[in-house]
Amino acid sequence: MGEILQIKDLQVSYGGIDAVRGISFNVREGEIVTLIGANGAGKSSTLRAISGLVKPRGGSIVFNGDDITGLDPTAVVSKGLMMVPEGRKIFPNLTVLENLRIGAYLRKDQLDSDIEMVYNYFPRLKERSWQAGGTLSGGEQQMLAVGRALMGRPKLLMMDEPSLGLAPIVVQGIFEIIEQIHKAGTTVLLIEQNANMALHVADRAYVIENGRISMEGTGKDLLEDENVKAAYLGTAGK
Repeated sequence: MGEILQIKDLQVSYGGIDAVRGISFNVREGEIVTLIGANGAGKSSTLRAISGLVKPRGGSIVFNGDDITGLDPTAVVSKGLMMVPEGRKIFPNLTVLENLRIGAYLRKDQLDSDIEMVYNYFPRLKERSWQAGGTLSGGEQQMLAVGRALMGRPKLLMMDEPSLGLAPIVVQGIFEIIEQIHKAGTTVLLIEQNANMALHVADRAYVIENGRISMEGTGKDLLEDENVKAAYLGTAGK
């Protein structure tokens, strides 16, 4: 498969503080790629730069053959790159169905079949389609955030900490859905503190430390690496 995303020497700063210090990586079409690392390592800043929410200080971002470095978020979305943001960020006063329709705001075609597709992934959302998003549980809001992104028919789906703040049984369900979405043909770039879960589903993975990539390999290889075990899995020597 060809590379759908190419990041070269990406640099992101906030008020003179370097959050991302020249990282390079790629995502091939049809993969799940994960970035793991501690809080403040630069993972979310990387996604925010790719999605256009922050302007990189340097480097390049090429998506599906187009240089999208510094484009605004709407232009990035129009090219087929969607993000499920950290903290869900659904619209709490809108219904589940209205939230889903907002995910397709750039589309001009019929949405009914894709709404049903989302409901097939998340039957709970169908049961609550007329319920205000803000009344959903944390897990249900995460389902809604994923479903909203899928309504844009992404060529690449980026997910920022999808397990954050969720109970373990809900996290398991979210990762099962990520695998289903992937098997249905969507490429996924995943940012996740739950390194164990992320590496189990990933084709390839990168470790980010202090704004730089310190290690890369297949998900399986990093699961078995003693340094990764000690730093992120809590299983060194086991």
